[in-house]
Amino acid sequence: MADARRMGKSELFSHFAERFEVKRTQAREFFDELTTLAEKELKRSGEFVLPGMVKLVKQHRKARMGRNPATGEAIKIPAKTVVKARIAKQLKDAVLPRK
Repeated sequence: MADARRMGKSELFSHFAERFEVKRTQAREFFDELTTLAEKELKRSGEFVLPGMVKLVKQHRKARMGRNPATGEAIKIPAKTVVKARIAKQLKDAVLPRK
């Protein structure tokens, strides 16, 4: 049975540091800059693409009616903006089994 534990930030930085023979702090700085760039691009254009992996898209949700699951009472859900991740077809095909 495969280990179900996910890779954390520390393991991710260590992997990249070892793979590209740089210090862990440099690997961390790379990811910090990638995060900053993604934030800037999402604010500027509403999307950010990591080729072959994922496309992050800013999406506006309209206000709508919903239900409180505990009481069944109708409630108004306000409009809000969310960020959605769309997985690249290439990655999806590699990971998910074909039907």
